[in-house]
Amino acid sequence: MAHFQIKDLTFTYPTSKGKKSLDGVSLSIEKGEYIVLCGKSGSGKTTLLRQLKSVLAPHGKKSGEILFGGVPLEKVDQRDQASKIGYVMQNPDDQIVTDKVWHELAFGLESLGCDQKTMRARVAEMACYFGIADWFHKDVANLSGGQKQLLNLASIMAMQPEVLILDEPTSQLDPIAASDFLNTVRKINIELGTTVIITEHRLEDIFPYADRAIVMDGGKVIADDTPRNIGKLLHEQKNDMFAAMPTPVRVFYGAEGTGDCPLTVREGRTWLSKTYPDPKVNTMPTVELDEEIENPALSLKELWFRYEKDSPDVLRGVSAEVPNGSLYAIVGGNGAGKSTTLKAVCGICKPYRGSVKVFGKPVEKYKATELFGGCLAMLPQDPKSLFVKKTVREDLAEMTKDETKIAEIAAVCEIETLLDSHPYDLSGGEQQRSALAKVLLTDPKLLLLDEPTKGIDSFFKEKLADILCELKARGITIVMVSHDVEFCAKYADMVSMFFDGQILTTDAPRRFFGNNSFYTTAANRMSRHIFSMAVTADDVVELCKQNGEAQT
Repeated sequence: MAHFQIKDLTFTYPTSKGKKSLDGVSLSIEKGEYIVLCGKSGSGKTTLLRQLKSVLAPHGKKSGEILFGGVPLEKVDQRDQASKIGYVMQNPDDQIVTDKVWHELAFGLESLGCDQKTMRARVAEMACYFGIADWFHKDVANLSGGQKQLLNLASIMAMQPEVLILDEPTSQLDPIAASDFLNTVRKINIELGTTVIITEHRLEDIFPYADRAIVMDGGKVIADDTPRNIGKLLHEQKNDMFAAMPTPVRVFYGAEGTGDCPLTVREGRTWLSKTYPDPKVNTMPTVELDEEIENPALSLKELWFRYEKDSPDVLRGVSAEVPNGSLYAIVGGNGAGKSTTLKAVCGICKPYRGSVKVFGKPVEKYKATELFGGCLAMLPQDPKSLFVKKTVREDLAEMTKDETKIAEIAAVCEIETLLDSHPYDLSGGEQQRSALAKVLLTDPKLLLLDEPTKGIDSFFKEKLADILCELKARGITIVMVSHDVEFCAKYADMVSMFFDGQILTTDAPRRFFGNNSFYTTAANRMSRHIFSMAVTADDVVELCKQNGEAQT
């Protein structure tokens, strides 16, 4: 018997003016399956996942039927749903309810009325299984984003659910933490037989291992097949979602490969070795950065900062110079101090040592109206913190009364159809785009972006890149903190590595990622044995084509 049977499910939000978020969705999910749900931001993925647990189902008009274990979901009591259907949300902080790690692990079991002996045994088992023992007694507030998300997963698995639903669980994690988290999810599926339904824009670590990939668009299921077949289908249809496929798939079809399409980096490496055993052209050109930057847009010198008097330093001598009109990317692990650095530039966090200069002027010499009125703007990591009105339109109108300007920015950020929606009813990607629109309406000369690609699909990432290139062309300087190494490799002018509260190294993207072993792109890991300094899928495709021409 199928775990979930979804029959002709249709759903409409109250504020969507009749537009269906789900339109006749019919699916069957068997026990023990690993299902990847793909689609553009706003395609209905999160709405569908929330329908699979009654307490999370959004308010709106619904028709169709959902069966869980053959029983209509609304007839499955809340206790059974709580224990059998686990749900990990996109934002780790949305799910944590207690102050201590050990209490968070026990909270779900307490709510189910477990006896103390069982509870202790399960909490201990989960702490060991997920490697939580070292921070078992810590305050939750002191955990990194990756640790919080792992804690959420462990807390749910302590209840021994039959189904694990994950809604973009790695959107706020650095690449290494994200990979570890997704490997743990796969281990749960393989070893415990737990059914996994996951939606994720970062497909490299999950797509090859899924039993099925389901693609949604406009609230409908447009494809449901094995991952290998899905890649082929999207390529043949020239579907926008092909841009979200793992790097080996995009390289294979971009280079017009023959035979079976590789899905993993390892398969891609083997395919490249067989296809180009003796490449005549084996490196991409690189550029050297200027050591001296004249009149930098942003200058940071020896910044030291701690959140509390007796707490450890978060920033430990941060120094950097950002050229005018450039896109400067900062990468690094969760909790390294990247976001704190952006807050220091804005004056939210005031360093106790060091200096921040914006366009050559110390930031403390600016009046607030001068600094944030057409000079500096920041898109925070949590876009919801910018929303204070009941509709997106009202939020944008708070920045300017010029309706023509609002319409232009809404078109650029592709949120025209969302203007009358409540910001909290939007998907994570839609919220990110709406928040970006609000920030852009201030006409900043220096734009700070904290995880701008979080929750955004690959299709809109291309649009975001176009927006950033247009801003650069207008002389606007962009400083971006990101875990999205693929985006940084493709579009940044400079990349810096943040570690232990300071910037350790800065280089051009090809040299930066081309010389790293782990903190690099899938394209580089797949091709570095035969190609040098190829860090994007386009780089690898270009070298494949050049060598194909050389061979003929």
